[in-house]
Amino acid sequence: MSKNVETLEFQTETKRLLDLVIHSIYSNKEIFLRELISNASDAIDKLKYEQITDKQLSEEKDFEIRLESDTSARTLTVIDNGIGMSREEVVKNIGTIAKSGTKELLDKASGKNANQLNELIGQFGVGFYSAFMVADRIELLTRRAGEEKATKWVSGGDAEFTIVDSERDKHGTSIILHLKPIDQENGIEDYTQFMTLATIVKRYSDFINYPVKMQNEKEEPQLDDEGKPIEGKTQKVVEDETLNSMKPIWEKSKSKIKKEEYTEFYKHISHDWLEPSEVIHFSVEGRIEYKALLFIPGKAPFDLYYRDAKVGLQLYTKRVMIMEACEDLLPSYLRFVKGVVESTDLPLNISRELLQQDRHIAAIRKRLVKKILDTLANNQKKEKEKYLEFWKEFGPALKEGLNSDFENKEALSNLLLFQSSADAEKLTSLQEYVERMPKEQAKIYYITGENRATVENSPHIEAFKAKNYEVLFLLDPVDEIMVQSLVDFDGKKLKSISKGDVELGGEAEKKEQNKTKEAKQEELKDFLGAMQKQLDENIKEVRVSSRLVDSPACLVADEFEMSAHLEKLLQKSGAEASKTKKILEVNPDHGLISKLNEKFKSDANAIDDYTNLLLGYAYIAEGVELPDPAKFNKILANLMNEAL
Repeated sequence: MSKNVETLEFQTETKRLLDLVIHSIYSNKEIFLRELISNASDAIDKLKYEQITDKQLSEEKDFEIRLESDTSARTLTVIDNGIGMSREEVVKNIGTIAKSGTKELLDKASGKNANQLNELIGQFGVGFYSAFMVADRIELLTRRAGEEKATKWVSGGDAEFTIVDSERDKHGTSIILHLKPIDQENGIEDYTQFMTLATIVKRYSDFINYPVKMQNEKEEPQLDDEGKPIEGKTQKVVEDETLNSMKPIWEKSKSKIKKEEYTEFYKHISHDWLEPSEVIHFSVEGRIEYKALLFIPGKAPFDLYYRDAKVGLQLYTKRVMIMEACEDLLPSYLRFVKGVVESTDLPLNISRELLQQDRHIAAIRKRLVKKILDTLANNQKKEKEKYLEFWKEFGPALKEGLNSDFENKEALSNLLLFQSSADAEKLTSLQEYVERMPKEQAKIYYITGENRATVENSPHIEAFKAKNYEVLFLLDPVDEIMVQSLVDFDGKKLKSISKGDVELGGEAEKKEQNKTKEAKQEELKDFLGAMQKQLDENIKEVRVSSRLVDSPACLVADEFEMSAHLEKLLQKSGAEASKTKKILEVNPDHGLISKLNEKFKSDANAIDDYTNLLLGYAYIAEGVELPDPAKFNKILANLMNEAL
């Protein structure tokens, strides 16, 4: 018979904390099971320690955590054979939030004294009360190791709780949850079902030190005396199953792990059916200690460039997963990396679910990024084919880092690969480009565009081909943004061949080139002015070009303005971008320009249609939309008619 019944009222502050736990701290209701299992594991750890220091305690070897459910009664019980608690400890530990510590906990939950919150993790108290997210009433039956009496604690999470002397056959704790009705819209599943519980344990508590067991009822064929299945007859079989593996692969020595084990674990956490292309396994000791097991996939996932894709590494502490996708551990440009990080040094908030933003995370992130970039650099140097496969899948994502990760800008710059005018079959790094540069070449030249055919045949590249200067082809949409940060490499400026002025060759050659250009500009002054007047609506300047060899004209952007290609990309994406007037450069040595100039001299108005047609030619060569397609078509048809 129960004795010593004590009913206590919760204080107002306690209700505030319960509301915080149930509605604010935890984002997923299923996490309650992780909290209860973690508490059970901590209780077993404590008993193992006390058995060493207190020889009077009976020796227990078969430690386990057990789940029992009753579908009809709508109950779930979590049982452990750990240290248990005395009546006084129940009041102290579970009753903490009903005592003077309530305000302190609330202050901590509000972000104060964040460095002390780690003390709460794994203790009965806040994590225990997360069970009220899914239960209307909780009963706790516990008996401390070395004592005969047990204690029962009961609460509905409202105004009061009850503590009663009770009985339990051995030390440990049983927590009986009287579950709320199933409400999937609000995240409450049927927590009496074996598969539901097994899935949650696998997700959050797979590497707890002790077996988490549960009986599973199955239908199996009934066998005859010879052990053969009897057709049409089945029988119910109840088996004890262990729901967790208890084997965190990242804690093993690399020399003892087979490739197949790495692959199996990668597939488990990534849901990818292919093998990873790279495994990065290391540990760090010292001021901040952690272990990391990272994987680079062989193929890019379909959602690599989806804004709302769920990314991030799994984060563990004491073998318990506290975040399934921790975005803070890696920058977004490395979002394709999968893996696990475990550390016992992380300061967590009260829910054991969210990290405090502090130097620990920053330090881990810095080391992870360096390790990944070092691995990629090593592959680029020693396993070129492997690195080319990686670049094909993840190159555009890696380029994003140039605009955000300035600390690793040099390392990222060395990893970049581009197509170029030098070789249609091979990609080149910036370092390889620089090594091939002629002595007199001072800058790294590039052009952006949609595809190789467009940029390879662009009028802008003609003078560079004539000088045998290599031009990088930047064909990914991200390249237009990347070059805003990648302004130089190895002391050499990057220069767009479709923007600003172009000066090629040595100093003497440049001087002569400028002198000739100025003379041509003066010679064609009136002709160019007439063209400018005709095209003033769309063109800011008409000038003589030093970059054209075979083509009569091209469009050029000012040095610090958007290129025509970037404007086109922004238009396609639906982004608002003010259209800037471009510069029309003409080739003074081209026959068409010479004939137009002669025609202008005899009749200044005779070149208007030709001027508009020449502008359309330049737009088409640039691969961008004509400012007035109807006008262009009409002029073209009229001039063709006259010619025929």
